[in-house]
Amino acid sequence: MKDFAAIDFETANFERTSVCSVGVVIVRDGKKVDQFYSLIHPEPDYYNYVCSSVNGLCREDTEEAPIFPDVWKQIEPKIEGLPLVAHNKAFDETCLKAVFRMYQMDYPDYPFYCTLIKSRQVWPGGHHNLDIIAERCGYDLKNHHHALADAEACAAIALKIL
Repeated sequence: MKDFAAIDFETANFERTSVCSVGVVIVRDGKKVDQFYSLIHPEPDYYNYVCSSVNGLCREDTEEAPIFPDVWKQIEPKIEGLPLVAHNKAFDETCLKAVFRMYQMDYPDYPFYCTLIKSRQVWPGGHHNLDIIAERCGYDLKNHHHALADAEACAAIALKIL
């Protein structure tokens, strides 16, 4: 796969609609050509300790951030015609579908691929966390759980194993 958009969401709480940041990396012909990052005002608008301790974000970070539909208007033209890739698509795809539903937006049924599933096929057994698989693919993931850093790692993994 040489043309895709790697995407990663972070959430404010355990509700899939509570996306509070998004990172997207656009790959065309096997090369990173664009990237996008934004904080998002989550819905519902509260943070729990677990999510904040993982992604480092809190209410003050997203208080003035745009809502999801406004952020998606910026992302949509960048990813047009591209399949989406995530490390653990079960999380990121359900977040994306949940916020589309919540804001009553028409979901375009994006093709979605998963580097986590593929890594389990390529390297059976052991742990398949994003940072571990990124390292196996020669990518040094710094700032893990920052949406753009995670999307960059996912893109690097996808270029190696998808």
